[in-house]
Amino acid sequence: MNEMQNQWQEYLNSLTEDRKTAMLKLSKVLEVNLPKGFSEEVSSNILHFVVPKSIFPDGYHCNPKNALPFISIANQKNFIAIYHMGIYADNELLTWFLERHIKELGKKPDMGKSCIRFKNVEKIPFELIGELAKKMDTTQWVNLYKSLIRK
Repeated sequence: MNEMQNQWQEYLNSLTEDRKTAMLKLSKVLEVNLPKGFSEEVSSNILHFVVPKSIFPDGYHCNPKNALPFISIANQKNFIAIYHMGIYADNELLTWFLERHIKELGKKPDMGKSCIRFKNVEKIPFELIGELAKKMDTTQWVNLYKSLIRK
């Protein structure tokens, strides 16, 4: 196990059992469903799936030393959050997600711009999150990101 995996495991072990289980399941859903090319990083007890510098050497515009973030999961005080930059940047993807969430769960998701909040870990739509993860690969994300940053 590398240092990142150790850090993540130590953090997970500090959580309540229900939160730990949900975070582990979310991380697995993302690992299995994200297209090839994304890599995992951990910082500030948040698991990030990023476009590595080997694919996009420019990195994140806010700090070019960092890889380009795509999707992250975090355990917050009152909820578990998924931060998905694709739904923030792509209105079609956001619309798809909103419609599917309403169809499957009967209500709009609790969301911020890129943040999807789940206050009840029993109601996390893992299958839908897996489908969302499949919707954008590294090339699509980098191209969309570059088109938005240039504006």
